[in-house]
Formats: sequence, C-alpha cells, structure tokens
Amino acid sequence: MRLSRVVIRGVIIGLILYFSLAFPAYAVRIKDIATIQGVRANDLIGYGLVIGLNGTGDKTGTTFTIQSLSSMLAKMGLSVDPNAVKVKNVAGVIVTAKLPPFIKPGMQVDVLVSSLGDATSLQGGTLLLTPLKGADQQVYAVAQGPISIGGFAGGKEGDTVQKNHPTVGKIAGGGLIEREVGLAFSGKDSVTILMRQQDFTTVMRVSQAINTKLGEEAVAVPIDSGTVKVQVPDQYRGRVVELMAAIEDLNVLVDHAAKVVVNERTGTIVMGDKVRISDIAISHGNLTIRVKTEEQVSQPPAFSTKGETKVVPKVETTVEEEKAKLILLPSGTTIGELVRGLNAIGVSPRDLISILQVIKAAGALQSELEII
Repeated sequence: MRLSRVVIRGVIIGLILYFSLAFPAYAVRIKDIATIQGVRANDLIGYGLVIGLNGTGDKTGTTFTIQSLSSMLAKMGLSVDPNAVKVKNVAGVIVTAKLPPFIKPGMQVDVLVSSLGDATSLQGGTLLLTPLKGADQQVYAVAQGPISIGGFAGGKEGDTVQKNHPTVGKIAGGGLIEREVGLAFSGKDSVTILMRQQDFTTVMRVSQAINTKLGEEAVAVPIDSGTVKVQVPDQYRGRVVELMAAIEDLNVLVDHAAKVVVNERTGTIVMGDKVRISDIAISHGNLTIRVKTEEQVSQPPAFSTKGETKVVPKVETTVEEEKAKLILLPSGTTIGELVRGLNAIGVSPRDLISILQVIKAAGALQSELEII
C-alpha cells in the first residue's frame, strides 16, 4: 500500500512538471488576475432564533436563548417569566451573509445559519426575522425562512445516524436587502486596478495593454507592484462601465517569481517552471534501523524447587544502509530535469522534500522554498 501511494504521488508530480514545462505561458484576462478598488462585498452578521425543532434545540441551561425567546414574546404582548421557559424546540443562532457590490434594496442574498448554543440539529427549523448588520452597526438586510442543512441527524442515546453537519444550515435567497452601500461608480474620473498577486512585470504589462487598447500613452499608470491607476478618457466620461468592460477582457502574460511549495504532511510538491538549479552533485541514501522485540519464556530445570518461569524479552537490532547513488547536475538545470533525474535513481516524493531543503541550504536552489 505504501509503495502504491509513493508511485501515485510520483506520477502526479511528473504530470504537473510535464504540463508546466511542455507548454509555454499563455495570456489571461485582466478580470481573472485583478479587481477594482472599492468594488467588493461586505460582511453582514446578526443574531436570531430558529424554531420548530424536534427536540434538538438548546438545552435548559442556555441562558441567551431563553432570554431572547422571552424578549420576543414580550414584544408580541405576552409576559413570560424566563425562569419558567423550558423548551427544546428553539435554538439561538448566528446568521451571516455577504452584501455584494451594487446590490439594490429588494434584492435577495443567501444566508448561513450556525448554531450558537448546544443544539444538536437545525433540521426542520425556521429562522425568525433577523436583522443583519454591517461593521458600522447599520441594518442592511433582514433574514427569515426555512433552513436547509443538506443532511440529517437521527437516533437516540448511543444508536445515532448523522450525515453532513446538522448544526449549520443555509437559506437560499433568505436575506432581503434593505439598504445599499453607496458607490458612485459611473461618475468616477479614475479607476484603480488591484492585482491579486503583486508583480512589477505583470503590472507593467497590464498598463501597456490598457494604453494600447485605448490608443493613449498615459491613461494607465502603474503605481506599485500591485496597483494600476487608470484615468477615464474623455470618450468614456460617464461611461465607466463600458471602459471597465473593455479593460477586463484584455489578455496579459502573467509573470511570477520562481517558487517551490512543499506540504511535508502529505508529501505534495508544486514547482514553477522558472525554478533553476546551480552546479551541484547530489548523493542520497537511506538508513533504516529496525528494533525487533520477541517475548520468550525462561523455565527452570526439571525437578528444580528454587527456579520460576519468567517471560524474558529478546531484543534484536539491525541496521540497513542503502548504497548512495550520485547524480551530477550542471548549472541552469530546470526543476523538471532535477526531478526526472532523482526519479531515475529511485527517490520517493518524501525523500525529494529533504533533498530540496538541502539544496536550498547549499544555496543552489535559485527560487523561494515555502513549506506549508
């Protein structure tokens, strides 16, 4: 089983390297590598109650649920002593949602409902009207509706059956927008483009592509490695949406720094095509130490009156050292050639991680090595 896993990981690494080295870099759209400053979603949060649970709600000791239920009933004209409230069909929950940019009052968004107390399941529950606030404590939406948990939980005592996570659910379109975030986008004089990954070369290519598209030299100006400021030309005054539609569809060659990312827990290695190796010779061999303990029974001689039977452990230690194999790599060797050479001498992905760390420590790996 271990051998098959090693082989599978080796094949995956080989395929990744093959496709990254066999095909040249290709252009991508600006909309896939950048965003527009100010055009983003905002997080909303609120506290509410879920009712209609089949005995799977919060227990008697959950104070905030009892207080919330008593307060809600008081607003409806019912006076209830919180100490007398003992229900298991109600659960206190936290409701979260995303407020998309440019969304208008009356539109709907999905909301996520998560149990706050010790409820065992939200299956079959209905969320009561819950205000959703932003970071400024203003109400931007209200949520209400039946909850879908995408699973179930059932059974009693030790005989239970559960599918997925029953204490978190979703209400599709359950959030009704009451207020929008004001953003005068169409009247802007300039637009700032933010790169998802900062790189000076890519930023220069983005600004050049925009200037070529618009037929002007100084419309798009790179500010730093992650920002391009675009002045709105006269022909696009009041039509910024059309300008951004024309810009985001432009194709740009994306550049990136040489990098090797290693996940030591799973033995996964991902490498870029720009990684290079300096002149280096690699010798790698495995040292295996096995300690075997065998229990043996020691008995006294026949007709002996002083001896006794004892269990005596027999410890046997063996050391096996694999003969090291040497591989010589000239300067300028790509990471793909390195891996192919190491695979040829039988190096596993786990060993390759150790070798990459040593090569980096020797100063021969011309890239960033990140271990996650």
